[in-house]
Amino acid sequence: MKKSLATFAGIALITLSGQAFSSEANEIGKKIYDRSFGRGCGTCHDIASNPQLPALIKAGTLDRAKFEQVLRDGRGGMPKALDEIMKNPAVKKAGLTEELAIDDLYEYLKNK
Repeated sequence: MKKSLATFAGIALITLSGQAFSSEANEIGKKIYDRSFGRGCGTCHDIASNPQLPALIKAGTLDRAKFEQVLRDGRGGMPKALDEIMKNPAVKKAGLTEELAIDDLYEYLKNK
């Protein structure tokens, strides 16, 4: 009985910590989206005539690799954004690498 209770407690703890991480990642992704370039990504990407990032990600037409490439290199009217993302106070406070910051932003947009 003790062994199964300990196993259950361990599984519950892992599940809860995963949810907490997911929640924190989502919050950081939101802060990146809302605050990049001082006015937020939505200034351009929430306008109907510009790429709708959540819809593109959910449809599978903007995968994680392509998303990262555009953030690193820019494209069309989209400036290089990675330096701006890394300046974000939430990213700095969490001590995120570039890869993790991009992951958080991508996950936020996927769930938006």
